[in-house]
Amino acid sequence: MPKEYRTIQEVAGPLMLVKSVENVKYDELGEIELADGQTRRCKVLEIDGSNALVQLFESSTGINLSNSKVRFLGRSMELGVSEDMLGRVFDGLGRTIDDGPEILPEERRDINGLPMNPAARAYPSEFIQTGVSAIDGLNTLVRGQKLPIFSASGLPHANLAAQIARQAKVRGTTEPFAVVFAAMGITFEEANFFIQSFRDTGAIDRTVLFINLANDPAVERISTPKMALTAAEYLAFEKDMHVLVILTDITNYADALREISAARKEVPGRRGYPGYMYTDLATMYERAGRQRGKKGSITMIPILTMPEDDITHPIPDLTGYITEGQIILSRELYRKGVTPPIDVLPSLSRLKDKGIGKGKTREDHASTMNQLFAAYARGKDAKELMVILGEAALSDIDLIYAKFADEFEEKYISQGYDNDRSIEETLDIGWELLRILPRSELKRISDKLLDEYYEKH
Repeated sequence: MPKEYRTIQEVAGPLMLVKSVENVKYDELGEIELADGQTRRCKVLEIDGSNALVQLFESSTGINLSNSKVRFLGRSMELGVSEDMLGRVFDGLGRTIDDGPEILPEERRDINGLPMNPAARAYPSEFIQTGVSAIDGLNTLVRGQKLPIFSASGLPHANLAAQIARQAKVRGTTEPFAVVFAAMGITFEEANFFIQSFRDTGAIDRTVLFINLANDPAVERISTPKMALTAAEYLAFEKDMHVLVILTDITNYADALREISAARKEVPGRRGYPGYMYTDLATMYERAGRQRGKKGSITMIPILTMPEDDITHPIPDLTGYITEGQIILSRELYRKGVTPPIDVLPSLSRLKDKGIGKGKTREDHASTMNQLFAAYARGKDAKELMVILGEAALSDIDLIYAKFADEFEEKYISQGYDNDRSIEETLDIGWELLRILPRSELKRISDKLLDEYYEKH
C-alpha cells in the first residue's frame, strides 16, 4: 500500500508542494484524496531533497491543505495497449471517450518509450501513397519517415490531415496498415470533424484516435502525443503493422510545454519557450522509423501552425532540424481556391529519391518530378514579370510557361479533399501538363521516356 502524506504545504494554480516525502521520483504519478473522498491525479515535476513539486491533472479547486492526503504510486504514466485499440477514441490520458467498453490491455507500457538506437534503424525506402498528388508526385513520403506539414492559422491543415489519414496506404502488399491520430488543444468542433470524417469513410476501423481538447489541462496535452506513440510502437513492433502517426497541432503542444515551464519558474529560452524544447521535440519525433529485424514501421506526419506565418519561429525551426523535410501550405494558393494549398517549391521531402522509381512507383517518376519543378518555377517567374512589365513584354515561350503554372496549380495541386489519386493518375496528369510545353523544353527527361510517354496521346 503506498504511503500517505498529509504534508501539503501550498497550492498555486496547477502546482502543489508536498513536504517530507521519501523515495519519490521525478515523473512519478500520484493521487490526492480530498476530505470528501474525491480523488485527483497528479505527477511529480521536481524533487528537492524531501520536497516534491507536483502538477495536478485536474483543477486545484476545493483542495484543503490540512484535510487532503497524497499517495505516490511508484510508477510513471502508462498506457494499456492491445489490438482492440483500433477503431476507438481516447482522451489525452488514454481513457476511452467513445461510449464503448473499456480496453482489456495485453500489457501496460510507460508512455515515455525509448528513442530508437541509431544502429538498430533500417533506412526508410518504401513508398507510401497518400492519394495527394502534391505529396506523392513531388514530395514523396516513405515508410519510416518524419515529414511535417507547416501550416498557418486559418489554413485547412485539418482537412489535409484527415484526407491523408483516410487515404494513406502501402501499395502492392497485404501487410496490415494502421493510423494513429493524435489531436492536441483542438476545439470540440474540430474533434467532431475528425471523428465523423473517419466514421463516414470507414477509415475509423484501422485508426486509433487520441483527442485532447483546448479546455483540457496543459499537462494532459503533453502526454497526448506520447500516448499516441506508445500505441504506435506496440502496433508496429509487436503486431508487425505499418503505422502512420499524425500529430496535430505541435504548436499547441509546445505552448503547453512553455506554460508548465513558466509555472515552474524555469529560465526561458527563445520566445519564452524552455531551453530544452529541442530535446523534448526530438525525443518525440525520433520514436518514428524502421527497426532492423522488425516487419512494422512508424511513419510520422507532425502538423504545426507557424505563429504569424513565421518559418523562423522556434517551433517550425526546431522541427525542421529534426525531421526529413517539410510540406508547406500557402496562404496565397488558399486565397486562389487551390485545395489542398500545398506550396510545392519550398516544400521538400529529403527521402523522396529513396521511395520512387521502377518497382516502387514508375520509371518516369524521378525525371518528370524534376521537370515539373523546373517548369513550375519558371512559370511563376514569368507570371511575376507579367505583373511588373505587362503581358506584351514576355516572349512566346514565357507565355507558355505562365500558362503551364496556372494549369499546374489548377489540375495537379488542386484536387479537393475527397479525391484519392493513385500514383499512376498523378504521373499521367504530370505528363498531360508537360505536353503544354514543346518537347525541346523538356531537358530533364530522357528521349526514351519522352518517346514512350510524351508522344502518347
